[in-house]
Amino acid sequence: MAKSEPESRLPQSSAGEEFQKLVDIMARLRGPGGCPWDREQTLESLRGFVLEETYEVLDAIDRADHDDLRGEIGDLLFEGVFLAQIETDEERFTVADSLRHISDKLVRRHPHVFGAGSGVSTPEQVVEQWEQIKAGEQQSRGEKKALLAGVPKSMPALARANEISARVAAVGFDWARTDDVIAKIEEEVAELREAAAHESRERAAEEMGDLLFSIANLARKLGIEPESALRKANEKFTTRFTALEDVFEQRGASVHDATLDEMENVWQAVKNG
Repeated sequence: MAKSEPESRLPQSSAGEEFQKLVDIMARLRGPGGCPWDREQTLESLRGFVLEETYEVLDAIDRADHDDLRGEIGDLLFEGVFLAQIETDEERFTVADSLRHISDKLVRRHPHVFGAGSGVSTPEQVVEQWEQIKAGEQQSRGEKKALLAGVPKSMPALARANEISARVAAVGFDWARTDDVIAKIEEEVAELREAAAHESRERAAEEMGDLLFSIANLARKLGIEPESALRKANEKFTTRFTALEDVFEQRGASVHDATLDEMENVWQAVKNG
């Protein structure tokens, strides 16, 4: 008797069918007789939820938790549909308009895939071509041709620094070598040290910003997403410090009463354990 084929983990329904189902559910929630909470939401009130869901997606990626990521992507898509439904209710546009917009843009900005070909063959060339096409589109709409105009100011500062440096690098405004960026960081450290010792707090803050911006450039040069790298560092530190607290608790002591040397000794034991 032949073995039956293993059941596929992939959904049997199409993405289009499932997306339309979500759109219909959202319309009902916002419609007459729908959910009072959903009906009272606005674009402004959803800002926090959009940000929260974005970070939950990133957290699942960082943990390589694919089962969790499946659900978190759904939650993030839901926020997009929710925003679009509010706009639909106000008769501004529909989610179909948003989908058409991104599909048309992707085709338009990938002529090397959907067009006759453009000699683009590397990721770096793709980014440069993308920025050139984008600039041409802005110019045709009569908009000011500014490379950094579309970088959202609401982005986390480290992520925004990474995006700014990536955009200017795409047009050739970049250090030639990674070592050049490291040298710049060392220069900024020296300037920060001087400002912290002899100048105002405002001057030190300015130098600190320059240092962080240079570090974001180094991360990009190394192909590292700095926001993700810092999240992982935060998590590593949190895990180790929690373990340090546990050690003191097991001793019947507390970190609040410990000396720096005592905490450092336990920290090294946790770190190397």
